[in-house]
Amino acid sequence: MNLREIQELIKFVAKAGVNEVAIEQNDFKICIKSESLARKKTNQAPEQVLVSAPVVAQGVPSVSPAVAAPAAPTAPTESKEAKDTSEETVEDSYHVVNSPMIGTFYRKPSPDKDEFVQVGDMVKAGDTLCVVEAMKLFNEIEADITGTIVKVLVDDSTPIEYDQPLFWIEPA
Repeated sequence: MNLREIQELIKFVAKAGVNEVAIEQNDFKICIKSESLARKKTNQAPEQVLVSAPVVAQGVPSVSPAVAAPAAPTAPTESKEAKDTSEETVEDSYHVVNSPMIGTFYRKPSPDKDEFVQVGDMVKAGDTLCVVEAMKLFNEIEADITGTIVKVLVDDSTPIEYDQPLFWIEPA
């Protein structure tokens, strides 16, 4: 099972409202636990979703990642609410490029090279914006629309979460 299949399984579990799903294939086992059903019944905010992939055949290194989804934001205060409204208006006018995976965000192909894109650069659909390193694999993240880079939302060499906003692009 690859990373993309695991991400799709997590989405399915979240949407289906089940509490736990366990899958075992040959030498791979994954268990996804969610409190979504219990939360829906009590109308509570989500706390966390745990994902783990233990148990691998002997002789192969064991991988046991545990990923906790960020807690849902609490109700904003009035002063923060006014700030959020102005940011939402700005953000709504731009296309947001989100991370398709968990990993480490890099703006350069290597430390001695220039950044893929800078604020103000014009990009076409398919142009590489950054790379995300996940499990020692470097995955290029490409622009899905043509436009101008307005803002880079993540610092270079920092960990990122699944579906975290990375770039704002003003459509051409």
